[in-house]
Amino acid sequence: MKKQVYNPYLPLSEYIPDGEPHIFDGRVYIFGSHDKEAGETFCMLDYVTYSAPVDDLTDWRYEGVIYKASQDPQYGTEVPWFNHVEENVAASALTEKTNTLQYMYAPDVVRGNDGKYYLYYAMGGDYGVGGYTCPISVAVAEKPVGPYEFLGFVRNPDGTPMKRYILFDPAVINDNGTIRLYYGTQYDYEERDDFKDNPEYMRQEIGMFNRSEEEILSYEDSIMGPITVTLQDDMLTIADEPRHIIPYRVKGTSFEEHPFFEGPSMRKIGEKYYFIYSSKQNHELCYATSDYPDKDFVFGGTIVSNGDVGLNGRKSEDRLNMTGTTHGSIIEINGQWYVFYHRLTHKSDYSRQSCAEKITVLPDGSIPQTEITSCGLNNGPLEGRGTYPAVICCNLTNGNMPHGSNRIYRFSFPNVTNRGDERFVGEICDGTLIGYKFFKMQGVRTICIKAMLEEEGSGEFEIRLSPEGASIGTATLTGSVPDVWTEVSVDVTIPDGVYPLYFVYKGTGRAALKEFTLEG
Repeated sequence: MKKQVYNPYLPLSEYIPDGEPHIFDGRVYIFGSHDKEAGETFCMLDYVTYSAPVDDLTDWRYEGVIYKASQDPQYGTEVPWFNHVEENVAASALTEKTNTLQYMYAPDVVRGNDGKYYLYYAMGGDYGVGGYTCPISVAVAEKPVGPYEFLGFVRNPDGTPMKRYILFDPAVINDNGTIRLYYGTQYDYEERDDFKDNPEYMRQEIGMFNRSEEEILSYEDSIMGPITVTLQDDMLTIADEPRHIIPYRVKGTSFEEHPFFEGPSMRKIGEKYYFIYSSKQNHELCYATSDYPDKDFVFGGTIVSNGDVGLNGRKSEDRLNMTGTTHGSIIEINGQWYVFYHRLTHKSDYSRQSCAEKITVLPDGSIPQTEITSCGLNNGPLEGRGTYPAVICCNLTNGNMPHGSNRIYRFSFPNVTNRGDERFVGEICDGTLIGYKFFKMQGVRTICIKAMLEEEGSGEFEIRLSPEGASIGTATLTGSVPDVWTEVSVDVTIPDGVYPLYFVYKGTGRAALKEFTLEG
C-alpha cells in the first residue's frame, strides 16, 4: 500500500492542540500547545514541533523539543486563584488560593524582518489559572525548530511589560514587514448595564484577571475581546496602542450568533485579511474578513466544527463527537487550502490531537464549512485495504455526547483512550456509532475487527456504509472473554467506489474497538 496520512495526522501518541501551521523554506511546520496523553490539565508538556515537505503531507517529521517552560523567568511563580473554574459557586463565596505558573499555552511563530524566528506565548497554571494575568512572552531562534531562547516580554516603550487588555492566545503575522500581534479572550457576552454596581461580578473579574477594579472599569468597552497591536523591529516593543478589532458587544452585529471566544489568528489572502477564531460555541473555528488588519471585520462563517455542528443544518444536540474547545488556523499548501484544528480524547479538554481538512476559498472569498473526515491531509480517500487503527474515527457518538469543559468527565460514554501503548475506542455502549470517512473500496470482501468486551455481557458490531443504512455484515462478540482482544472476520459485499464506513454497536455489555482490516 502506498504511504497515507489520516486524522490525527501526527503519531497517535502525540497531542498538539491549538495548531498554527506555517511554511518556512519549503516545509510546513505545526506550532501548538503540548498536551499529555490522558493529561490532568491543559498543556502539561514543553513545546515540540513537527514538519513535512510541502509536496508530501504524509511525511511528518518530529523536530524535538524546541522550548521548555522552565526557560521562562515566570516559571514557578505563584499567582492568585479564586477558584473560578469551580461551578455553582457564587463569586462572594470564592476563597483566594494560589496556583503555580508552569505550563505554556497556545503559541505562534513568525519570521522577523531580520530572518530570525520569534515564538510568542503566555504562561498559565493548572486548569488555565494565571493564563489571563501574565504578559506575553517572546523567545527567539535562528531556525524554525529552535532551539529557542527567552528574549523578553512584549513591552511598553518605557520598558515595562505591556498588560493592556487580557494577554492570552497570542498570534503574529509579518504583514509585508509590519509585525502585527493579536491576542485576547472573552468569556462573558451579556450586556451588563449594571456592571459598575455588581460587586459579585466585579469580584470574579478581579480574581480571574488579577487586575484592580479601577483598571477593569477604565476600559471604554471591556477588558475582554480580540485585540491587536503592532510591534517595533525589536519584536518586543509596541509601536501603537492596543485596540479591539471587532466589537466586544456583539448584539445587532454580524457576530451575534458566533461571538469571539479565544484563539485569534490572522491570515492574508490577496489583499483581504481573514480573522480566524474560536467562537463562543467552543467547538468551531470561524472567520471574518476585512480590507484592514485592525478594523471593519465582517463575520464570514464557520470553517470547521469538531462535531460537524452547523454542517447541513446539524444542531448542537446532534453533534457527531464529544465537542469542546478547538483552536487553529488556515494555510495554503501547493495551491490547496487546509484548516488545522483539534479534537478531544480521554473524555476531557486536556488531551487534544491535531487534525486537518481540505477547505475551499471560493472566488467571492467565502469559505464553506468543511466536513470532518478520517482522510484529512491524504490526497483523496484512504485505500480500501489494509489495517487501520480504530482511533482515526471522525464520528463517535452514542446519540447523547457531552460538550467538553475544563474537567475530565467521570460518567461513561464512548471515547478515544489508551492503556499504555494500546490506543482504542473504549466505553462503547449500545447504540454507539463509530464512523470513518472515506475509503476507496475495490474488491473488498472481508472486514476483520479487533475488539473486546470491557465487562460481562454480549454485543455485536453492525457494519454499514451509511449511518442509517442496512447492515452489510455483523461482527459478534458473544462469548468472548471480557478485557481480552478478539478478532472477528465478516464476509461483506461492497461495490467498488468511495464510501464512508460505520460500525454500530448493539449489546448488553460495554465494548472496545482497537482496529479493523479491509481485505480483498
